[in-house]
Amino acid sequence: MRPRPSAPFALPSLSQRLVVPVICVSVTFIAIVDGAITTVALPSIARQFQVTTAALDGAVVAYPVCLAMAIPASAWLVERFGGKRVLLTALAGFLGSSLLCGAAAGLGQLVAYRAVQGLSAGVLFPASAALLFGTFTPAEQVRISRYMIIPQQIAPAAAPVLGGLLVDQLSWRWVFYVNLPVGLPAVLFGALFLAGGRGGRPGRFDLPGLLLSAGALGTVMFGVCEGPNRGWSSPAVLGCLVLGAVLLAAAVAVELRTAHPLLRLRLFTDRLFRDTNLINLVGLIPIMGALYLGPLFLQQAQGRTALESGLTTFPEAFGVLLTVQLTGVLYARVGPRLIVGCGLAGVTVTLLLLAGCDAHTGLWTVRCYMFLFGAAIGCFFIPTTVASLATVDRADLAQATMLNTVVRQTGGALAPAAVTTALVLGTPAGAAGAPPVAAYQHAFLALAALAAATAVFAFTMPDGAARAAAHGGARGGAEASGRSSFLRRRRDRVGA
Repeated sequence: MRPRPSAPFALPSLSQRLVVPVICVSVTFIAIVDGAITTVALPSIARQFQVTTAALDGAVVAYPVCLAMAIPASAWLVERFGGKRVLLTALAGFLGSSLLCGAAAGLGQLVAYRAVQGLSAGVLFPASAALLFGTFTPAEQVRISRYMIIPQQIAPAAAPVLGGLLVDQLSWRWVFYVNLPVGLPAVLFGALFLAGGRGGRPGRFDLPGLLLSAGALGTVMFGVCEGPNRGWSSPAVLGCLVLGAVLLAAAVAVELRTAHPLLRLRLFTDRLFRDTNLINLVGLIPIMGALYLGPLFLQQAQGRTALESGLTTFPEAFGVLLTVQLTGVLYARVGPRLIVGCGLAGVTVTLLLLAGCDAHTGLWTVRCYMFLFGAAIGCFFIPTTVASLATVDRADLAQATMLNTVVRQTGGALAPAAVTTALVLGTPAGAAGAPPVAAYQHAFLALAALAAATAVFAFTMPDGAARAAAHGGARGGAEASGRSSFLRRRRDRVGA
């Protein structure tokens, strides 16, 4: 028998342990850069469309609101159609809407295309996280996260500089076009080498759950984003927050009674999953709040330039990159409880140091504080994320990562709202111009108090299963997953 000739254009087979991180890094970098770079272009966009910067509020708010509304459907889509299809479709939608944003002929078009971007990002984040944590064991997740966090730190630091260059040298439209050179190769690479799961049968689509949860998250996100600008007592903000709370309560009631819910809220009966998400929700407020408040303090209270502000806050990224390497080594030995608790305690101390800064504090002093702040928050991100999935069954990974995304997006949205509110409360009535130095100091103190309370709670977190999963690798993860499945089945029988 004559041997069959090999295919002339056969592609080499690449390990998914290489392909998945490459795709996830690209997705993370694009999404973070897009969120940070757009604000730089707002003045130029306002001049182009002959409107005030305040009139661009719709283009700014449409993205987080639509992102929040799309998140609940992401887990069902991954389970039904597979991670590859959902991720690449969402990424293609994100890139297509980026192209349309850059080509927008008017403000209305820009708002609509930003909304599509938000919807795509709302599916993109959970789908990439589900792929990543479904590919690696708990022990491997700690190691791979040490490298995954690098683009998360570089992107927000580089985005303002890149945005300024693009706006000054080319046009504001290029802050959207810049997504394409990174995103298109990622789509092609994923289409060729990413393993194609066909999905399964997750059950009937829970339309009532989607409508209630998407409505709740969208209205709450709008209220939180607009509260500092319009005032927390304004009818629009107050109405959205009340409506969001009512819709959220209804969503919880419906999802707990649905056989195949869109949101598997019963995952929160697992104490480790519940505690880590609560720490993520509350802990992100002082962390992201300080990263938002620092540049405001430097530019408004001290009168520094944007370049000086960026160079002064940039050492935070070096602190994170240093600490995450140590976190990966210590995670299996001491467990996430001590790492996260000590990290939040460090956040508290550095925020107290920043609260002592005034209009005459030197830049190098602030840079040292920012480096220490980065070193402290480097103990937060990886342990909380990895530990939250340590006792989750592999069949629930898509749902768990989706719920994690909801929590992180909510905490991230609450941070600037809390900071702006603290600054407004610290500014004397009738005062003109920027808030006084004392208002920034009081805002740092408020964030420090919140970080301290979260640190105390973090030290009560049970982490035995997380340590076992990290120490035992695949076997530990399987045992932890098996325990989670057994407990869930037992709870279901009791509930039935």
